[in-house]
Formats: sequence, C-alpha cells, structure tokens
Amino acid sequence: MTMESPFKADLLKGKVALITGGGSGIGFEISTQFGKHGASVAIMGRRKQALDSAVSALQAVGIQAAGFEGDVRKQEDAKRVVELAFKHFGRLDILVNAAAGNFLVSAEDLSPNGFRTVMDIDSVGTFTMCHEAFKYLKKGGPGRSSSAGGSILNISATLHYTAAWYQIHVAAAKAAVDGITRNLALEWGSDYDIQVNGIAPGPIGDTPGMSKLAPEEINSKAREYMPLYKLGEKWDIAMAALYLTSNAGKYVNGTTLIVDGGLWLSRPRHLPKEAVKQLSRAVEKRSRDKPVGVPRTKL
Repeated sequence: MTMESPFKADLLKGKVALITGGGSGIGFEISTQFGKHGASVAIMGRRKQALDSAVSALQAVGIQAAGFEGDVRKQEDAKRVVELAFKHFGRLDILVNAAAGNFLVSAEDLSPNGFRTVMDIDSVGTFTMCHEAFKYLKKGGPGRSSSAGGSILNISATLHYTAAWYQIHVAAAKAAVDGITRNLALEWGSDYDIQVNGIAPGPIGDTPGMSKLAPEEINSKAREYMPLYKLGEKWDIAMAALYLTSNAGKYVNGTTLIVDGGLWLSRPRHLPKEAVKQLSRAVEKRSRDKPVGVPRTKL
C-alpha cells in the first residue's frame, strides 16, 4: 500500500543522514523516505550484498545514496563508516540507530553470550555510533554550515515497559537504549545543541522481525487485543522519523515516541462488552430492589 506523505518533498533538503541497519526493514523505509524528502543517505550494514541492493534501489528512484560495510559492535567500524559518510557527502546532520538483533528464547535457555550479543548490537552499538558521530553532529562541528547541532534518532521498543515473553535480552537492551536517549538529550542538547529522540515501534508488517518473532497464527490472536486492530506499516515509523529529525519536531528532545497503535496499553478482555452491560444492569437492579435501611451493594 503506497501512501502519500503529509510532509513537503524538501523537508530534509540539504541534510545528510546515516542510518545503521538501513538496508532492510524499518531502516530501509526510513532511508527511502529521508531520501524522498530531500536528504542524502548513507546506510551502514554488515552484509555487502544486501547493502549494495539497497543502495541500488535508492538510487533508482533518484536518491543520493551510499553504502558502507560495518558492524556497530566494533568501534573501529563505527569510526570508519562515520568518517567515510562525512567524506562522501561533506557533512553529517542525522544519525539513525536502527541496527538491532533479536530472537525468541526463554530466559532459562538464553546463554549469557546470547544476552551479551543483543546488548552489544542494540545498546552498546547505539552508544558507539553516537560517540563516533558526535564531533560531526555537534554545534560548530566539521561540515556544519550553521551554529545549530544535528539530530540523533534511536529505534527502541516497548517490550520493557512491562515485560515480554521470551524477550528478556531485547527488553534489557532497549531499556538501555531509552536511557542513552534521555541522557544524551540532556547532556548533548544542553552543551552542543544536538537533538536526541527515539521511536518505539509496535508490530510492523512485512519486516524481518515480524516474520521471525511472530508467526501468523500468533499475529491473528494478538490483533484481538490491539486498540486499532491492525499491524503498523514501515511507512508509519518513517513518518515519525521525519517528524522528529526535521524542523517540525525541533522542540522535541529526550522523548521516545511510541508508534504501536496503542498495543502497549492493551490487556485481554476478561468479559465481552455486552456481558459487562448486562452485569451492570443486574447489579443496579439488585441495588434498587433492596428494602429501605438495608446497605446497598458497593460497585
């Protein structure tokens, strides 16, 4: 389904964005929409074939794009990719940390190494990329044509707001990502005019995460509890990313925007709505029928 953007086509004109995990899924949609709204796009990924394919797809629709191989877990890769992106485009305005690792596993079956791997990609990798991009994003940094700072956007999740089955590693990692977002917003926003925010996507259709983590039979059951009764689209996350990294969201800092249709608020219904009405009427009738002087039932 192709939807028309509510934003002007030149929203990010002249800006350069580096997106980790930008070659597939949500990251690629963000790369695409940033490019369609005027930005030049550098994407970082571990798989050369996927990276090359993504860059070709972006260039085919007129987007200035370049791909750089690298692993966010390795500081030397992060440093090299940030420097290459800067040299290629002459500036860096936006960093999007979308690289992530995930798999379903019960806590007792998760090895410390498996736990550490997800922490390294999601949380340590996020900080490492921020650390290496800092000097290019800060107010007055290399390539900045104005006194304003750049923008960082961290892709998070809602798993740690309560708890999530078989996702202890990711819940811990994303909790750390949210902490990074808030603390960098405080420190770098105050001292260097760098805006730092996050997005917490809900279940998004046609993504590697959904196919790997939520089989269709689970999806169908989960939709019964979703307030908007539908999966989100990658486009929804990309539109939120455009808002937070453009002048439209220039006064938003240190927040993680939940884009999940209200799913994180959801609970299974214990009673159908009609049963609740019938129960309420029955209780009210008993209350009205009690003799005077007899204590009424408290609702």
